[in-house]
Amino acid sequence: MERKVKVAAVSYLNTKPLLYGLRNHPVMDLMELSVDYPAKIAQQLVDDQVDVALVPVATIPRLKEYHIITDYCIGAEGPVASVCLFSDVPLSQIKRIYLDYQSRSSVALFKILLQEFWKLEVELVETTGNYEHLITGTDAGVVIGDRALVQRHKSIYIFDLAEAWMRLTSLPFVFAAWIANKELSDNFIRQFNEAVGIGIKHLPEVVAENPYEPYDLVTYYTKNISFPLTPAKRQGLSRFVKYLQEDKSFITRNIAL
Repeated sequence: MERKVKVAAVSYLNTKPLLYGLRNHPVMDLMELSVDYPAKIAQQLVDDQVDVALVPVATIPRLKEYHIITDYCIGAEGPVASVCLFSDVPLSQIKRIYLDYQSRSSVALFKILLQEFWKLEVELVETTGNYEHLITGTDAGVVIGDRALVQRHKSIYIFDLAEAWMRLTSLPFVFAAWIANKELSDNFIRQFNEAVGIGIKHLPEVVAENPYEPYDLVTYYTKNISFPLTPAKRQGLSRFVKYLQEDKSFITRNIAL
């Protein structure tokens, strides 16, 4: 590919380690980088507006062709802290749940857990903008990313989606991976993978660059987020995609995946 590779990434705290090594790496001469929220860059990848993106893995069934091109991901092997159902009341008392518009993978995961793990019958409401102020009384909400870390200080009950997935499947969960919608050169993939891995080896520097009061980023990057795309995570990813493919009518109800 003679032109520069168009790369899109998520603009959340959880991606900072994966982006840290790109800045001063020679691979930047081979690419153009843009950042946005997960659902938007997923659509860009589907529409072939970008060549590779760090996207929610629920994007995979929508792609005509896909290639996971790095050894790193946004994953969790326990509580992830930043993808949660927040409520002022216990699960049994929730009547309505607002769904985060920024990540379709997280919403799809939530709907799997709602049916298979929590087994709740509630009203689901899709959102298009700010909705956290609506999480009150018997109205709950799925919140992801940096906003979820803030919401942890506001809600009485926090139900972590990655932890629930582990209890349901005994597998880790992959929220996002570096996915290409076409074949890329071996040289680009090698350099890109190398660059992405640099930040994982320099987490103290990443934390120092991103002061954040609502949540301890050392804990977040070392205890909550798990970056290596291990065989177990690949197995968890495959299990999740299988859910999407087998019960798509349920997963996509009220959601534009």
